[in-house]
Amino acid sequence: MQQAVLPFSVDFDPRTGLSRSRPTIRRKLSQMAGMYADDGAFQRLLAQGDQIVYEFYDLGLPETDGNIAFGASIVYPGKVGDEYYMTKGHFHTILDTAEVYYCLAGRGLMLMENPEGDMYVEAFEPGKAVYVPGRFAHRSINTGTETLVTFYAFRADAGHDYGTIETKGFRKIVVERDGKPVVVDNPKWR
Repeated sequence: MQQAVLPFSVDFDPRTGLSRSRPTIRRKLSQMAGMYADDGAFQRLLAQGDQIVYEFYDLGLPETDGNIAFGASIVYPGKVGDEYYMTKGHFHTILDTAEVYYCLAGRGLMLMENPEGDMYVEAFEPGKAVYVPGRFAHRSINTGTETLVTFYAFRADAGHDYGTIETKGFRKIVVERDGKPVVVDNPKWR
């Protein structure tokens, strides 16, 4: 029997993505081991402190069809070597699941890649929505100097497959060259 969800509301600050009523899940630098191309730069930065790279809300909705998961994703500015701070990235367990992100603050990119290797990059800027089709792994990347805040929504039973990305990575990464973000081949892709 499907668990009933009653109407509710949630607050969050559109500039920071932070909520007074909902806890966030924080990803610290140490939890991003292996995600960045430059392992030496990663270790040097980690030695300076285990800072938060990004956080997001898990609203705890039942993971059943008919519900819509939503929340805020917050990626802080920074770089590991010349590679920008980013989310780990994931596929959905139900691979055909699409997701929508709406940028509230900051600037960045959404890197998307399907299992066949098709890759797309869409820009985030305040007021712009990015549609991530089903079958695409996706990663938010903060290419600016301010916090990147996005609102997201997807079917609640979709699940998250982080393991594929943790094992293989994305085929491409985003690095800074001459003060601008550039998409390059990931030397660690397997």
